[in-house]
Amino acid sequence: MASYDYDLFVIGAGSGGVRASRVAAAHGAKVAIAEEYRVGGTCVIRGCVPKKLLVYGAHFAEDLHDARRFGWDVPDCRFDWSVLRDNVLAEVDRLNGLYENTLNSNDVEIIRERATVAGPHEVALASGRTVTAGKILIATGAWPVVPDCEGAEHGITSNEVFHLDKLPRRIVIAGAGYIANEFAGIFHEFGSQVTLVNRSDQILRGYDEQIRDRLLQISIAKGIDFRFNAAFQKVEKLADGSLLIHVTGCDPIPADALLYAIGRTPHTRGLGLENVGLELDDRGAIKVDEDGRSGCDSIFAVGDVTDRIQLTPVAIREGQAFADTQFGGKPSRVDYGCVPSAVFSQPPLAGVGLTESQARDKFGNVKIYTSDFRPMKNVLANRNERALYKMVVHPENGKVLGLHMIGPDAPEILQAAAVAVKAGLTKQAFDDTVALHPSMSEELVLLK
Repeated sequence: MASYDYDLFVIGAGSGGVRASRVAAAHGAKVAIAEEYRVGGTCVIRGCVPKKLLVYGAHFAEDLHDARRFGWDVPDCRFDWSVLRDNVLAEVDRLNGLYENTLNSNDVEIIRERATVAGPHEVALASGRTVTAGKILIATGAWPVVPDCEGAEHGITSNEVFHLDKLPRRIVIAGAGYIANEFAGIFHEFGSQVTLVNRSDQILRGYDEQIRDRLLQISIAKGIDFRFNAAFQKVEKLADGSLLIHVTGCDPIPADALLYAIGRTPHTRGLGLENVGLELDDRGAIKVDEDGRSGCDSIFAVGDVTDRIQLTPVAIREGQAFADTQFGGKPSRVDYGCVPSAVFSQPPLAGVGLTESQARDKFGNVKIYTSDFRPMKNVLANRNERALYKMVVHPENGKVLGLHMIGPDAPEILQAAAVAVKAGLTKQAFDDTVALHPSMSEELVLLK
């Protein structure tokens, strides 16, 4: 049998790569993982974790305002971006250390340099050293897309937004997906003037139409400006350091910062994949089978680099399944059906299963049940925002095909409800459950 330096070599220490490394090592494999930046990947270092902390910070703007209606004598408050920024980055540092400790405690060797594929069993390190491995796992994630226009270098991406020196008075956000809408809500609550520019005429493509339309209505009412069917032409940097952003269909937009949130593409460029003839799709993603195996039998990939579902929990499950299958003698595959997702906008939305349009395409005349209500807290706070819960039901057997909602704590509520959808429960099972009153979640068993 061939002898290698490692049983497994992982390129990329994000959520999927760390899970695969830790589990494979626990199964007895000799494992090394290479990371050129920091351990933790997009989610921990520059994605969902620090962003959610900013969301928490943004919530205080409305909570402090609403508190007066609940009898609290709240003085006028000043927000200090630098305090929140530095505390968030300190938490990222802490989590980075915990991830490193996890790898070290499982005897995974951390190689702190760039690694590329040199052959079916060979990895080239930036230091000039070449190592061998029985199996190679690519878990390099995805990278923000930057538009191809004059002056594009004057904008930033979600990689840099957490490090801003100061809060921009005016910010333009390019895109209309979950990252764009989340940061639009964050910066608006912090007091910035927010303009969201999108090349199409809709936000949050892929989410249920009624839910995303409700978010658009609420966002506009709050004062977030939307420019639709607008393509970037050029970005000018003026003498005072501000920007003038030229897009089609409207006058140039003055801003102090420009954030690109127009999508993320698989991070495969420069990995040496051509050395083993790996096939990529038209977005640059590595094509893999149900076990994460590429066209080269010894090379696998998990997470965003495969562009299946770009969500951290999916990458973690893929890493777990890979390690259990290849090193644990426990073959397993990830089930991509009924994966819940959320947008931590203001207010947040969440969904699982089929949207109404997807269900109609598949089953025809499906049954739709909704609850459009004003949360109790909003009533006393004299806030007019309404929540919307929606259930999509099979026309014949009553099985719940999808649940979609927007309103306070929607993601927290949906996680539990997603179990019911995944289990194939019917609308009658919801109806038969006694409501937990008074709560927002009780609307799920009262839908009409």
